[in-house]
Amino acid sequence: MPGGLGRVVRIPGTPISFRTHTRVLAVGVALLVVGFVLLVLAVGTGEYPIGFGDVVSTLLGGGDQGQRFIVETIRLPRALTALLVGAALGAAGAIFQSVTRNPLGSPDIIGFTSGASAGAVLQIVVFDGGAGPVAVGALVGGLGTAALVWLLAFKGGEGVQGYRLILIGIGISFVMVGVTNYLLTRARLEDAATANVWITGSLNGRGWDQVVPVAIALAVVLPLTFVLARELRMMEMGDDAAGALGVSVDRSRAGLLLLAVVLTAVATSSTGPVLFVALAAPQISRRLTRVTGPGVGSAALTGGVLLIASDFLAQRVFPDQQLAVGVVTGVLGGVYLIWLLWNEWRGNRA
Repeated sequence: MPGGLGRVVRIPGTPISFRTHTRVLAVGVALLVVGFVLLVLAVGTGEYPIGFGDVVSTLLGGGDQGQRFIVETIRLPRALTALLVGAALGAAGAIFQSVTRNPLGSPDIIGFTSGASAGAVLQIVVFDGGAGPVAVGALVGGLGTAALVWLLAFKGGEGVQGYRLILIGIGISFVMVGVTNYLLTRARLEDAATANVWITGSLNGRGWDQVVPVAIALAVVLPLTFVLARELRMMEMGDDAAGALGVSVDRSRAGLLLLAVVLTAVATSSTGPVLFVALAAPQISRRLTRVTGPGVGSAALTGGVLLIASDFLAQRVFPDQQLAVGVVTGVLGGVYLIWLLWNEWRGNRA
C-alpha cells in the first residue's frame, strides 16, 4: 500500500536486499514504456521520417543501410544522451533532497551546476574550446565546487547539516555565476558565442562520446546508491535517529553526496547545465508512486522521461530553429517551482 512498508526482495546469492511496492513497480514499468516510446518517436521524426515499426526493427538490427545510418549515427546518440543525463540528474536530485531533507536541495540550487558551468567557460575562454577539454573543465569545476561547499559547510562536532549545505551552496552558486559572467565579458566574440550555447544546456550534435561516460557513471553509481539505500532512508529520520540505528551519519552523508556529485558533474559535462530536472524529477516521482523515502530509482526514470520529452519539444516547437533543451526545462521547471511554492503556501494557510 502507498506509504506502507512494502515487500522485501532479496537478490539470490548476495547480501543485497531492497523493499519495494506494487505501485512503485507499476510506475517504474510505465515510465520505462513511456521512455521507450519517446525514444522511438525522437529517433523516427525529423527531415527524414522513419516509421515507428521501422525504428524498432532498426534498433533490433534490421532496417536498410540508410535507416541504420540515420538511427544509429545521427539520432539515437542524442536520444540516449537525453535519457541517461535525465536519469543521472533525477537520481542526483533524489539523493540531495533526501540527504538534506529539503525539497530545494538539488544541484541546481546548491551551486554544483554553476561550478561546472564556470569550469567549462574557463576552458573555452582561456584554454582549448574542444568538446573533450570542455567536458573535462565542467567535470573539474563541478567536483571542485562540491568540495568547496562541503568544506565551508563542515563544522567540527556537527559534521555537515542539510540547511547549512543549502545556504552555503546558494552563496557559492552566485559566486560561480559571477565568475562565469566575468569570463564571458573578457572572451573573444566567437568564444563567448560558444560558451553561451554551452551554458544554456543543449543536446544538439551529441554523439556516442557523450553517451558512454554517462552510461558508465549510472552503471557504477546507481548500484552503490541501492546498497546505501538503508542508510539514506534512516537519515531522512534525522541524524540522531539514524545514529541510534547504527548509521555512521557523517560518513554515509559524505559518500552519498559524492555519488550525487559525480552523477551531476558527468551529466553536466555531457550536455551543459540542464536546469530543474534534478529539482523536479524526485518530487514528481514521489507523487506518482505515493511512497515516502528517497526513491532514487523512480526519480532516475522520471528524470529520463522529463529530459527526452523536453528535447522532443525543443526540436519541434519552432521547426525552423531548434531550441536548446535547457530553455524548455527552464520554462517547465520554473512553472513547476511556482506551482510547488503555491501549494506549500496554500497548505501553510490551511
